[in-house]
Amino acid sequence: MKFVMSDTPLAIIILAAGMGTRMKSDKPKVLHEVAGKPMINWVLDSALKLKPQKIITVIGPDMPALKKAVAPHETVIQKDRNGTGGAVKCALNALKDFKGDVVILLGDCPLITSKTLKGLIKARSEDLLTELSVLSMELEEPKGYGRLITNKDGYVTAIIEEKDAKAKEKAINLVNAGAFCVNSEKLSSWIGKIDSDNAQNEYYLTDIVKIASKEGVNCASFVCKTPSELKGCNSRADLAEIESIFQDNTRNSFMAAGVTMLEPNSVHFHHDTKIAQDCIIEPNVFFGPAVKLEKGVHIKAYSYLEDCIIRSEATIGPFARIRPGTDIGSDARIGNFVEIKKSKIGKGSKIGHLAYVGDTIMGEDVNFSAGAITVNYDGFQKHQTIIGKNVMVGSNVNLVAPVAIDDGAFIAAGSTITEDVPADALSIARDVAEVRQGWAAKYRKLKAAALAKKKRSKAS
Repeated sequence: MKFVMSDTPLAIIILAAGMGTRMKSDKPKVLHEVAGKPMINWVLDSALKLKPQKIITVIGPDMPALKKAVAPHETVIQKDRNGTGGAVKCALNALKDFKGDVVILLGDCPLITSKTLKGLIKARSEDLLTELSVLSMELEEPKGYGRLITNKDGYVTAIIEEKDAKAKEKAINLVNAGAFCVNSEKLSSWIGKIDSDNAQNEYYLTDIVKIASKEGVNCASFVCKTPSELKGCNSRADLAEIESIFQDNTRNSFMAAGVTMLEPNSVHFHHDTKIAQDCIIEPNVFFGPAVKLEKGVHIKAYSYLEDCIIRSEATIGPFARIRPGTDIGSDARIGNFVEIKKSKIGKGSKIGHLAYVGDTIMGEDVNFSAGAITVNYDGFQKHQTIIGKNVMVGSNVNLVAPVAIDDGAFIAAGSTITEDVPADALSIARDVAEVRQGWAAKYRKLKAAALAKKKRSKAS
């Protein structure tokens, strides 16, 4: 279903003052992350797609990190955490000159989509008598949620919180999902009439439905058909469940777009992961922030990538770590137990296994052998290694930066290179081997004699 936004001005209030006692954390609940992004920023992203005139976030006292997270949008402080009704009341002064629709959201529901919010707004304007709409969902097991009481015409006349509900009301499976759309000219009046006569001794925002109904105003219910996107977070277990929902949705989206995953449930994505079609992702791959895969990339099992770009048809892993600032060229091969950091790897180059490449610019068709490393840190500063095209770096080579290896050069296995190597040259930097005949046998005899003497000394 496609929703067309009306021309009615829109403001948004996000309720985010809770500390989340059950989270057992020193930071505000909504700053806990889903796929690397704080929950509050997920909600903000969906809100911004509605193009509101203003967004106001209700925060608690002493929450500078939360204020910074929602900047440049306005914040108001709820000093007394006396319920959702009290939270909205704190935001009313910031809306005193606003006329239009006000959408009220919970800051701990990070998966809510702009499409769902557009449905909520459309439901509010369905007729002249509907000044209020509530977001709802149908659950087979509605425990913990407020129940929606409806009349014969399907309008909501009240929302009963579970702690205040009777047995008959608890059997209702149409429940409150926590978001509302309200005519701004009615909101202030209704908030002012809320009382705290309930099991929690709090001011429930949900009571505006009952107040509106008594005034003859209709409250529409917009039923979300995907309840998983409305999952709220009150505990670490909830946070894990939300993360799981996001990961499942992301996997399905990538596979629908032409990405192959051999064991989807074992692959973990960041919120900004970008993967082109015909990529193959093997089991137990972790994508950190800012990873982009071009077409046809193959990521093998147990690899970890962050802040990097992998060009078309490249292969990574298994057991590879690609660190921030890395650009892997097309058709490159990065093998097992290879770590690459802040480096550009040219087209067709191969770093097969057991290697470290840091702060390096590597040309095309380089063979960087097993055990070879770039020595990029001198204890004080990082230095760069430059490797040209068609270079052969032998096994167990140390390239001590800053150093440059020109096109076509060969570096002999076991060398420690501290000076630049010209094009097409062979560089060998090893100590001359020395063989001492019989030395090992004599050494073992001396050691055995010393050990025997030590035992006799202890015995006496």
